[in-house]
Amino acid sequence: MNAIIEKLEAVLEWGGTKRDIAFLIISGVALAVSLIHTDLLPFNAAWVAIILCGLPIILEAIIGLVTEFDIKADVLVSMALIASVCIGEDFAAGEVAFIMQLGALLEDLTVARARAGIEKLVHLTPQTARVVRGDSETTIPAEQVVVGDVLRVLPGETVPVDGVILSGTTSVNQAVMTGESLPVDKTAGDEVSSGTVNQFGAFEMRATKVGEDSSIQRMIRLVQSADAGKAKIVGIADRWATWIVVIALTAAALTWFVTGEIIRAVTILVVFCPCALVLATPTAIMAAIGNATKHGFLVREGDALERLAKVRKITFDKTGTLTYGTPHVVDVVAAAGSDRAEVYRLCAAAEQRSEHPLGKAIVQSYKRDEDAALAAVDDFQMIPGRGVNASASGHAILAGNEALLADHDIAIPAALAQDAEKFLSQGCTLTYVAIDGVCAGCIALADTMRSESVGMIKKLKALGVQPVLMTGDHKNAAASVAARLGIDEVRANCLPEDKMRYIEGYQAAGEDVCMIGDGINDAPALKRANVGIAMGGVGSDIAVDAADIALVDDEVKELPHLLALASRMMTTIKVNMSFSMGLNFIAIILAMTGILNPVVGALVHNAGSVFVIIHSALLLNWRKKDYFKYNA
Repeated sequence: MNAIIEKLEAVLEWGGTKRDIAFLIISGVALAVSLIHTDLLPFNAAWVAIILCGLPIILEAIIGLVTEFDIKADVLVSMALIASVCIGEDFAAGEVAFIMQLGALLEDLTVARARAGIEKLVHLTPQTARVVRGDSETTIPAEQVVVGDVLRVLPGETVPVDGVILSGTTSVNQAVMTGESLPVDKTAGDEVSSGTVNQFGAFEMRATKVGEDSSIQRMIRLVQSADAGKAKIVGIADRWATWIVVIALTAAALTWFVTGEIIRAVTILVVFCPCALVLATPTAIMAAIGNATKHGFLVREGDALERLAKVRKITFDKTGTLTYGTPHVVDVVAAAGSDRAEVYRLCAAAEQRSEHPLGKAIVQSYKRDEDAALAAVDDFQMIPGRGVNASASGHAILAGNEALLADHDIAIPAALAQDAEKFLSQGCTLTYVAIDGVCAGCIALADTMRSESVGMIKKLKALGVQPVLMTGDHKNAAASVAARLGIDEVRANCLPEDKMRYIEGYQAAGEDVCMIGDGINDAPALKRANVGIAMGGVGSDIAVDAADIALVDDEVKELPHLLALASRMMTTIKVNMSFSMGLNFIAIILAMTGILNPVVGALVHNAGSVFVIIHSALLLNWRKKDYFKYNA
């Protein structure tokens, strides 16, 4: 028996979607020929639809009953098909098979294609490591590194395993693990994680976690477990199928027993076929997906909008989602006796050869703000973990952190330190500037807020959705951004597992959660959330693969429309289902009284299917006009 079932399943899988489309086209033509009673064929053309569209339905019903005793909508359809054929109502049988296969095809088209996000995470895992043993350096496969090995990591290389820096000073891009917008300076004694990138400056480290215990492998396991834990929504027609089958059989049997006319019983089975009910959900979803696409959303999971309609809490990553993820100069503060413009000009000149993201941001901001050429620089020196030392316009310039000034015995004036503290409390990063051995001021940098973020948050609140900021940045930076956006709930210093744990906590409390993020570190949370939305333009491929929906052009201002659209879609589905069920019950009464025969009954519930399709199609251009009058 198992061998027979396996062969039947192989037959059903052959050809896939292309086969289904071809069969539907051929069957549609055949039904049209059958309807006009042409004599061109020696048999009723409806048999083409019965064989091409009906046999797969019957086979699926048999497999479901035999293997799992699973009663779905196709069981009732199969009974109607067989009964119609037995009494010679071939057109009714073919029409029912055609409509049901059309609904199945629409459902298949809304299912996401196979994703390769976990494979891409695996590809991120460092393949080799430089092991230092004595005076020699050997390159070995990363999986052969053992705890206690001393490793050397060069500029631009990915850290192969988790460990602690033994010597050297550098800056590490930790976005892959924490989502932090800026690289973090590291020196001896600091921890580094596998998968993060050494920006510049070679360092040596001791391995502390290797293989399956490393951070990047933990990330892979988080994504896998989150995906496995996400429930899939069962089709409504299949959910109610058992009751539909029982009611239909009971009604047909009683009618046959009372009237003695089998044709009435068969008509009941035909009109009870849940064609419109099967079409109610996929047609609305397809139309809503088309609407979402026009507003920049790529819906990757067929039931994502159905889940999104239940969401009342949205968690946002900060960097790259609510902000652009690129630092810019927010202010230049000059110490007493120094000129602000001069501090800015000389600092930009000194940083023009810098490889550090903060140095590059200062140069770009100066060019934009001052619209002036940079002064020539001499004797440039990059000091990893500190800043730069250079000469420009006849001045000796130091630009970097407090440690750089301390190394040169340069004191920060008390008034400037107070101003600096205000910027730090707002989540800014500071670059101090010393000119000719004297602290002349500081430059405050912060991530760039998306211009549409504030209005988007207000609109979400108007829809009754609570926003939550969930970021790997430190508390001050997170609180500052949240205050500007009007977000009341903030989760800072989040690692990937922290974001996932917070989402699980919300779900345990009965709240459906949507997660919006852009980085690799967001992938586990995007997977675990009821709905994951990734920033498709600036986001990583892995974040997009982990999400149910991708925001292709990164226009977050359209998020409120997506949520409103999801709610409207569910309303459309409920109207479709109510109409189809009501029409079916009316048709059953008419069939019991003999007013409807199988062919007319098939046409009546076919008209119901047409109504469902037209009603769903209205979603294609829907937009909640009253809502979008809201003034952000």
